[in-house]
Formats: sequence, C-alpha cells, structure tokens
Amino acid sequence: MSHKRIPKRKAAIAAGSVVALGAAAILLPNANASQDGASDTAAAPKTLKAGDASDLASQLAGLLGDAFAGSYYDAESQQLVVNVVPGDNNNVIVQAKQAGAKVREVENSLDELASGAQTLKSEATIPGTAWAVDPRTNKILVTADSTVTGDNWDQLESTVQSLGSGMASVKKSAGTFKTFLSGGDAIFAGGSRCSAGFNVTAGDGTPAFLTAGHCGVAAEQWSDAEGGQPIATVDQATFPGAGDFALVKYDDPATQAPSEVNLGDQTVAISQAADAEVGLQVFRMGSTTGLSDGQVTGLDATVNYPEGTVTGLIQTNVCAEPGDSGGSLFTQDGLAIGLTSGGSGDCTVGGETFFQPVTTALEAVGATLGGDAAGGAGAGEEAGAGDEAGAGEEAGAGEEAGAGEEVGNGNADGTGNGLGEIIGNGVGN
Repeated sequence: MSHKRIPKRKAAIAAGSVVALGAAAILLPNANASQDGASDTAAAPKTLKAGDASDLASQLAGLLGDAFAGSYYDAESQQLVVNVVPGDNNNVIVQAKQAGAKVREVENSLDELASGAQTLKSEATIPGTAWAVDPRTNKILVTADSTVTGDNWDQLESTVQSLGSGMASVKKSAGTFKTFLSGGDAIFAGGSRCSAGFNVTAGDGTPAFLTAGHCGVAAEQWSDAEGGQPIATVDQATFPGAGDFALVKYDDPATQAPSEVNLGDQTVAISQAADAEVGLQVFRMGSTTGLSDGQVTGLDATVNYPEGTVTGLIQTNVCAEPGDSGGSLFTQDGLAIGLTSGGSGDCTVGGETFFQPVTTALEAVGATLGGDAAGGAGAGEEAGAGDEAGAGEEAGAGEEAGAGEEVGNGNADGTGNGLGEIIGNGVGN
C-alpha cells in the first residue's frame, strides 16, 4: 500500500470549513409546576437530536437533584429517557415530563450505584475487568475478559453477587482488554503507531491535537510518516489514572489545524464537544480500521488494563484494533464525543471499546475545540487525505471499515454525501 505524507503545515485531520451546529434552546419548567393529572398526561416526550438530548439530560440532572438516577437516548424514537427515584416527591416526575423527557421510575439511585462501584474498586480491581453504569438496566454492568479465570473469576463473581442481582450483573468477553497502541501507520513515534483524535487550540493559542494518553506516555515526539521528522511534541499526558488523554502541540505554530475528521475522500466538520449519552449512535475513525459505528452502552466506566486502572471512560460496542488508539469518536451531526482508549475483540468478532470523553480531556488540558478552517477542503494530498490521515486501504476502505462508495462520494471541495448516506448503507463493525 502506498503512503502519502501529509505536508508539515497541514493537520493530521483534513482541512475544510467548520459548520456551526444550531442547538435548540431547552426550557425547563418552573419548580412549582402543577402536579394535577391533566398536566402530567398532557406532557409528551419531545423528539430530540442527540446533542439536544445530552443538554437536556445535564439540565435535568441539576434540576432533579438526588431523584435523578441517570438517563439514556432512545435513538429509534429520538427521545431522552430519564430514570428517577421519586421517593415522596412526585413533582420530579412532572418536571421531567414537562421538560420533554420520557420518565422511568427505578430502584437504584446514582449514589447507590456509585457505592456499588466503590465496592468493586476495593474488592475486585483485577486486570482484565471493567465496569460501568448502564442506565437502561439501572445496574452496574461488569465485564471480565478471557484472562479472568480461577480465583480471580471467583473473587469477581462473589463481589458482584454481594451487591445483589438488582444492583450489578457480570458477563464474560471473549477478547482481552488492552490499549490499541501498535506499530505501523498514521502518527508515529519510534515503533509506536496511534491515531490523531481532534485538532484543538491549546491554552497558549498554539495549534495542537488530542490523542490517547497511553500514546502520549509512550513517546514524546510524533511524526506524520513512518521514519519521518517529528511534527508535534507531547505537552501533557494522563495514563493510567483519571483518564486516557494527551495534548500534543504542533511544532510549527503556523500549522493549520481545522476542526474536522478525515474519512478519506470527504471530511466531517466538528462543531463542538459534547457529553456521551447511553444509546447515542456514534462513529469511530482510526488509522487501522477506518470508519466503524455503534452505540454508547455505558458511562463513567472503569477499566483495569494491564498497565493500570483508568476511570471515567465511555463504554461502547464499536470495534477497534491496534493502531486505532487516540482516534476520534463523533456523531453524525459533528459532535466530538471521545478518543479511542482500548478494549477487547477486533473488527471481525466485535467486542467492547472504551473512549476518553473529549469534554473531560479539554477541561483537563485547558484547550478548546476548533482551529483554522482556511485550508483546502476534503480530498487530495494538500487536504491531508493521504493514508496517514485515514484514507486508503487500511484507513477507510473495505467492508470492515465501512468505506468505499459510501465514504468516498465527497467532491474535491469536501462536499458530498454525509454520514446519513453511510448510515443508510451500513458501517461494518
């Protein structure tokens, strides 16, 4: 496979214009909303875009207080489902419904779920295990990979059982939890290969990009071609611990760093960062497997990698493979959601993949999403659509990556079919 080197002054994510996303304002009801049956019955769940659902969930979490027990996005009905533990205050149900959410009464509060997760941390922090809160079941979903056997499995199973069947459940994964660092393509450092996530502007105003923290601690300087000269230097990196993210600054301060993800022959404009919501349909781009899609299945996940424990991750059923680490997780309408961390399985058998939330990473490193969008748009070497940026056979073509005709219908100016076309034709996992 041939490789085209991205010019030094171009970003690892292709250039193009930024399309602003207009989010509808969401008005919450007065705290003294009527509790009569007519008001309750009249409130119908709103049809919401994914980004608006995430915003509404955040607002309801603050409004409902301890009664809020998590939420998820029903992609089929395009509705936000909110879990509540009403206690003696039925007004919280009325408030959530009048705000536009579909309401479910559940048993476990967020505090109780957090307490259960703390028990798992203290009694079952075993390499090859992970857990996350699943608001669809109102339980903690515990996963053990194929290395968890014998006494370790007995210890994990016993800890889960001690929490009760109504609080937690455990399942086995056929693969092995690992970070997706590899040697080969995309952004390089010695024998390591990762993927660039999202271009950002660092706190000092210089261009930079986000990638996985385990990539950032593996090497300090990164190149856009194997054996090439470094183009960027790690400024901050966290791994393991409270996240898996790194801020890497471009060495040339004149580097154009537009806010887009390169799919190969077209690009997706990234308008802003957003929090994940369980049930949200997401897309992942990586230098090994190209484009894959799936859903968010859990939040605030803890993963016990061989290198150490990482907390605060997003759990999904999107596939990934070595070399995809650091790659972007985003939505159809251009919201930046996460950075590929690790998981189990591959894009043949599937598995679980975990992502660092972009919102948390941006806050931690003091960066903002977005950059200079004045460069070329979409395809061609000058737009950074060479193999290293995600195009070509490994990074976007073929059935597994879901590319080919669906991804490659962009024009030279970056226009063409959007992700709606890809969704309609299916993206391979």
